[in-house]
Amino acid sequence: MRQRDFNLDTTTREALLRIRARGRLILVHPMANRGTAFTFEEREQLGLAGLLPNRITTIEEQLRRVYAQYSRSPSPLAKFIQLSQLRDRNEVLFYRLLSENLEEMMPIVYTPTIGEAIERFSHEYHGARAVFLSIDHPELVEQSLRNFELDADDVDLVVATDSEGILGIGDQGIGGVQIAVGKLALYTAAAGIHPRRAIPVVLDVGTDNLGLLHSDVYLGERHARVRGERYEEFIDAFVKAVTRLFPNAMLHWEDFGPGNAHKLLNRYKDEICTFNDDIQGTAAVVLAAVLAAVRLTGLPLPEHRVLVYGAGTAGVGIADIIRDAMSRAGLSDGTGHDRFYAFNSRGLIVEDSAGIRDFQRPYARSRADVAGWEVADPNRITLAEAVRAVQPTILIGTSAQYGAFTEDVVRAMAESCERPIILPLSNPTSRIEAHPSDLLEWTDGRALIATGSPFGTIKHGEVYHTIAQANNALIFPGLGLGVSTVRSSRVSDEMIYQAADALAGLVNQYRPGASLLPSMSDLRLVSATVAMAVARTAVEQGFARRPFTDPVNDIYQRMWKPEYPALEIVEPDQSFL
Repeated sequence: MRQRDFNLDTTTREALLRIRARGRLILVHPMANRGTAFTFEEREQLGLAGLLPNRITTIEEQLRRVYAQYSRSPSPLAKFIQLSQLRDRNEVLFYRLLSENLEEMMPIVYTPTIGEAIERFSHEYHGARAVFLSIDHPELVEQSLRNFELDADDVDLVVATDSEGILGIGDQGIGGVQIAVGKLALYTAAAGIHPRRAIPVVLDVGTDNLGLLHSDVYLGERHARVRGERYEEFIDAFVKAVTRLFPNAMLHWEDFGPGNAHKLLNRYKDEICTFNDDIQGTAAVVLAAVLAAVRLTGLPLPEHRVLVYGAGTAGVGIADIIRDAMSRAGLSDGTGHDRFYAFNSRGLIVEDSAGIRDFQRPYARSRADVAGWEVADPNRITLAEAVRAVQPTILIGTSAQYGAFTEDVVRAMAESCERPIILPLSNPTSRIEAHPSDLLEWTDGRALIATGSPFGTIKHGEVYHTIAQANNALIFPGLGLGVSTVRSSRVSDEMIYQAADALAGLVNQYRPGASLLPSMSDLRLVSATVAMAVARTAVEQGFARRPFTDPVNDIYQRMWKPEYPALEIVEPDQSFL
């Protein structure tokens, strides 16, 4: 960390903070400030005498106080704001609180509450530790990144969004910066990536959200979203600046619209170390759930028939990785696309359907494929009609259409499938395709379920079913940790697959009603396991730029634990060097 009055070693688990500053400047520095935990000796040496209450408290006592404050917050958004203010005041205490209560607080710092925080960003603005880049000022891209005051070797991650495809709420303009900040909070809490080794970035290219454009308080650029050549030049300038300034960083794309997400990933994935969580992260965690479920069905993966309802960025990414897994498992009938049936907003995607995007085209069915189906309108084949004709064994929902998996649809699927794998992944819960309790009821408890939102345990008959949450946090933190540990120059498809396979291997799938995925309470273990698989694969593929000779220790030592660092108090006129 490069700052004039503070110098923090972020490369090891036991960090050392060297302080040259004095007085109130220390109390407004989130990584240096430890509030009432400063000892009397430290207070005297650092010029803090009289600036804090006299009683010295431990971090455990501070945790009890801030948790009580959090608990008293009257709404999820109020809890989000309270945690954000704590992070801005005392970063170590914030991450200690989050890490020790991750399962409880994840819905606050991430989905679903972060959706409201994004929508309210301009109204509730109180600062954000991020980089704001405007398409109207492309000449400031590199300078803005430099102003974050991190050197080339200090950055492991850059998380960037242009805010067009935020969660299930669409274009949110500059407010999307909150999703980048939220992702990085999980990289730290779940995988121990030091918060001062990551940069959240919002790419402000305008917005097509008329509500934002007409709002007096909106803080972003007030014009329609820029597209085409000018947009691509801006993105390219950003990518070049990031790779030049931070050559060891993984560039994480987040919540780009479907028109750009696949295009940008395909454009840069063979040139730089880059990853799209909506495409690859979602796909990997869903594949892990599918692999666990398939083992319970007894039917080999290549023999399954998959229906993807909502073939957008996430849906097609899921289809791609399952198709590749089928090939690994010995699929013999070509590319495997004929095992899939994909839906967009106009119904089943058929080769002559209107509005097919390039990334959806491989999954378009021919007219001959559907010629014998009983349908009311051949140009708009419904989900129910497809389920009756296809008899799918795997039904995946990424449509954000609440209740799309109706009782008729699910019962029809269950008639021809002993253990239907049903994954209603859309979130928040107001957009889920079906509630898991209904799925269990309609399948007589036979459905194997994973959801995008948390549901916990549901009793059906005499069995308690633990509903797996297919949350990307089971994958992306460990991926980032593995990449940074060996300084991989790329994120390959093989690394993504091995991450999913490692995650599936953590599941105890033999207990009746057991979850298809590990618990969110085990994220540190999950992230370390995923990181191990990713790092090993990077080494095997020749992408690693740092040795990985002691895997367990190498991963462990990279996982920062939120504890107040050792202090070295430097005289004001003394150099850090």
